[in-house]
Amino acid sequence: MNRLQEQYNKEIIPALAKDLKRKSVMNVPKLEKIVVNAGIGRIFKEAPKVKAIESQFGAITGQKAVIMKAKKSVAGFKIREGMPIGIKVTLRKDRMYEFIDRLISIVLPRTRDFSGISTKAFDKSGNISLGIKDCSVFPELDSREGGENFPLEVTIVTTAQNDEEAKMLLTHFGFPLKKNKK
Repeated sequence: MNRLQEQYNKEIIPALAKDLKRKSVMNVPKLEKIVVNAGIGRIFKEAPKVKAIESQFGAITGQKAVIMKAKKSVAGFKIREGMPIGIKVTLRKDRMYEFIDRLISIVLPRTRDFSGISTKAFDKSGNISLGIKDCSVFPELDSREGGENFPLEVTIVTTAQNDEEAKMLLTHFGFPLKKNKK
């Protein structure tokens, strides 16, 4: 069991149950999944670069990535049906906790000009999405190998009923959330 998962089970669940005034610990919000994705539309014709990004995604997440293909042709974007346009990985359970632990303790602090995650990144359902402009902040990627540098998006899906519950959950996990200016 991951360090963060153990902390969630032993410390965060009781603290959230108390803070949210829940009688049962089963009603406490939890992390459901993490979706990591990136658009590869600009390099889809270069198969070696797509394979490099796919292997980098595997190194970052510890799981094989899925290539997403266009469902429709869009002439304005020069996209045909079936063209590879993105890559994604959905993490659950142990891999999810390992990834989020690395994200909080290593990746976000290494990000240039990082001042915290904006609370505007939450949707109305208690989920949060954040973009990472430079994937080289992940320690799994060796910058000397000359791999492809690409931006990626991380979406954290929770079982929280609203943004306030999700903010409490992520704060207990140690997410660096910005304070709202009023």
